[in-house]
Amino acid sequence: MSNNFKTWPILLALGLTSMPLVIMYVYLVLDTVTVSPAGSLIPTDFSLEHWRFLWDAPGTGRASVWPVTLNTFIFACASTLLVLSVSLTSGYALSRLNMPFRGMFLAGLIILHAFPTITLIIAIFLILQMIGLYDTLVGVILVKAALELPFGIWIMKGFYDNVPWEIEMAGLQDGASRFTVWWKLVLPQVQPGLTALGIFAFLSGWSEFILPQILAPGANAQVLGVYLQNLIIDDVKPDFNLFKTVGVFYALPVILIYLIFNKKLMNIYGGGTKG
Repeated sequence: MSNNFKTWPILLALGLTSMPLVIMYVYLVLDTVTVSPAGSLIPTDFSLEHWRFLWDAPGTGRASVWPVTLNTFIFACASTLLVLSVSLTSGYALSRLNMPFRGMFLAGLIILHAFPTITLIIAIFLILQMIGLYDTLVGVILVKAALELPFGIWIMKGFYDNVPWEIEMAGLQDGASRFTVWWKLVLPQVQPGLTALGIFAFLSGWSEFILPQILAPGANAQVLGVYLQNLIIDDVKPDFNLFKTVGVFYALPVILIYLIFNKKLMNIYGGGTKG
């Protein structure tokens, strides 16, 4: 009882601080399913008119939302698979193998992760043009995965550090190969980190805007972040209700993933930070 009495001021302060955000999100959702008179804060009629983009493409020659959603899903999934596959193997090598210049490589990973994406965009733009992958979804996927790899490798290396050597030694003494030991004995031990990294990588790819906007400006490689911006750009009279509704549609997978995997997301901080 005394503990509850001590914590209620903190909960009250957090609630009051969060109230404007809660009200904002409530009105955002209400605006997508209601109609209000100009200048009114109170909705008058229920309507799904703002969700018409699901079955009818917006005007002014814009594309349907479904091919763009598919592009976004492919972009997020492909970049996530690349990050996971490379991080799993690289993290294991850095954790278990006595590699030359291992410490310098780990320091280099942190330095690479520290560079803001926007500072590298000109060099990336020139490289993609040289190899013929500019304005393609494949090119943006490769760039996104490369930028996420330093974080992924470091995180997985920390989880491997927490796996006892005795597990691998027991498997090797029983005659199993190094790959079998890694696949069947070590990999299950780092599954929480693998799951959390996969979720973070997917959410990062799903919400990416700068890379697709600059490196794949064409309609064939358009993703939802760019599509959302194009709804109001260069319009004489933007449809802000449509803009908000597409934004809610864009956020639904993120909300769903958080509700399902919120506990697993915290496991990404369970990895060690051994050198």
